[in-house]
Amino acid sequence: MSYLEFDKTIMINLQESLSREVLRTNRKGAYHCTTVVDCNTRKYHGLLVMPVPQLDNENHVILSSFDETVIQHGAEFNLGLHKYKDDNFSPKGHKYIREYNCDTVPRTLYRVGGVIFSKEKVFSMFENRILIKYTLEDAHSATTLRFRPFLAFRSVNELTYANGNIDQSFAEITNGIRMCLYPGYPYLYMQFNKKASFVFEPYWYNGIEYPKEQERGFPYQEDLYVPGYFELPIKKGETIIFSAGDTEVATTRLKTLYHTEVNSRTPRTSFYNCLKNSAQQFYLRPDEKNSYLIAGYPWFKVRARDLFYSLPGCTLSIDAPKVFEEMMDTAVFALKDFMESGTSDRVIKEIDQPDVLLWCIYAIQQYGLSEGMERCRRLYGDVVEQVINYILDQKHPDMRVTDNGLLYANGRDKAITWMNSTVNGKPVVPRSGYIVEFNALWYNALCFYTKDLNEGKPDKRLDNLINIITTSFGETFINGYNYLFDSVTGATVDWSVRPNMIMAVALPYSPLEKLEQRAVLDMVTKELRTPKGVRSLSPKSEGYRPNYIGPQTERDLSYHQGTAWPWLLGAYLEAYLKIFGKSGVSFVERMLISMEEEVKLHCIGTIPELFDGNPPFTGRGAISFAMNVAAMLRIIRMLEKYKAD
Repeated sequence: MSYLEFDKTIMINLQESLSREVLRTNRKGAYHCTTVVDCNTRKYHGLLVMPVPQLDNENHVILSSFDETVIQHGAEFNLGLHKYKDDNFSPKGHKYIREYNCDTVPRTLYRVGGVIFSKEKVFSMFENRILIKYTLEDAHSATTLRFRPFLAFRSVNELTYANGNIDQSFAEITNGIRMCLYPGYPYLYMQFNKKASFVFEPYWYNGIEYPKEQERGFPYQEDLYVPGYFELPIKKGETIIFSAGDTEVATTRLKTLYHTEVNSRTPRTSFYNCLKNSAQQFYLRPDEKNSYLIAGYPWFKVRARDLFYSLPGCTLSIDAPKVFEEMMDTAVFALKDFMESGTSDRVIKEIDQPDVLLWCIYAIQQYGLSEGMERCRRLYGDVVEQVINYILDQKHPDMRVTDNGLLYANGRDKAITWMNSTVNGKPVVPRSGYIVEFNALWYNALCFYTKDLNEGKPDKRLDNLINIITTSFGETFINGYNYLFDSVTGATVDWSVRPNMIMAVALPYSPLEKLEQRAVLDMVTKELRTPKGVRSLSPKSEGYRPNYIGPQTERDLSYHQGTAWPWLLGAYLEAYLKIFGKSGVSFVERMLISMEEEVKLHCIGTIPELFDGNPPFTGRGAISFAMNVAAMLRIIRMLEKYKAD
């Protein structure tokens, strides 16, 4: 059996199959996303979802779905599946599925009487184009295929309803048609690699429901427009390829184009290969000059903190240092612009957050550990120096260096850390003052610069600062119960047991003594660690809310109040290996096994944003999250090094 293969028993059980999603993206920010049975359960789902820059900065669902019908002897067997009111599903095409495989590209095998029929999908890496390959594996009589395109032409944040404003006109092109429902949108080109007849039969399918939106308390019903249907005969053993994109394609090239795309994919035959593919799906290259890393799918954009944390794992851990350099060049340009003029970047969001500077140095440090400090010094030494001087010169509007060498930031009324959920404009977790991971990152950055990048040149100012922080960090954060305060504001301390203290152990340079590091690790182990991630709050702390469910406000309140995060598990496991060395390898391997099963349960081949903090630790949030993928890739590579040693 293949690594990512699901049999009939799972596919025909909608409780099992609708919870499993599949995602494919390209370098232009477009994607294809749905469930393994091709039933859309989110307003973000669609066969072709893409940016439309002339309208806004959001993605737009252009082609929602493409229903197939097999016709033999006048009998029609519809393979589509949509959810309607009162849990009614129609046309229930999932009952014909016999097998689903996602090792290289998503492949569904259907059996309709004596007909065995396969469907494979690939999303073009550099074009806004979905390619679907249909093969009639077996049939004993003449067979015809009919296809109905369900069109949306709307933002992923909205829903569409039957209206008289759509443009129903279409133009015939080679082996297909083109359409554009509303002004401002590009044309949708729908073509086959052989002649297909199109029958104009306009119809609104009303009341299609998206249960994932219903769970979140959002509007969840919409109407989709079907302009008609394509029809063409198919012979036993024949392959037909369908293309939907925002540009016309030479139909004679469709087979070659399809196989070229497939051959460029890394087969998902292991946990590592799944994560490698997933990491590459976050890559964004909108033009020849700029490269970015998207924070997650389906709703996140490029976020500065996520970018810098995820960059080493999503590039260096899959042997792509050149991609790291391209993305870092783009990010550094934006970061320098912010430091010099205070200008926020148009693409990289939240670049003004105070810890972004520190995460940038962390990413550069990981590059040096991977590719050599000499090259790191040559490429990024001046960047690190500029960031440190910018902080020391007290130029950041939301952060300053105090007399004890520590960083002080005001997060009382504005979310300034990764724990950034808000309700009514106020942070749910108002972390302010001396924030523990800020100062762990600060100490690590100073040590990295002086010990690794400064070529041994003495710098009394920084050496003295490091010595001061070595004392003040412990005096400020270590409490009588041998763990670290999450934040300290004057005489006010946050006694909540939170995971951010693990950074003071996991980073290459720690301001803590070995016994202090061990005490922090023990506390995280005892109260925060779960098989799927590290909790954002201990069950023993006030306000613990482990389940990320219900309307959006309820989710915002629980987002960082007990939910478990896999990227924090990466930091925890890194700290564990740092303390226990080779004797910790078997434990880390067991933890990875627990994470590995997730690539078959939620979005196939990747890791979701977060998990409930209590059993059964259900995956929630964004279906694919860059920080989590990056963290697991880094741990896998760390294990390889320990074994090699």
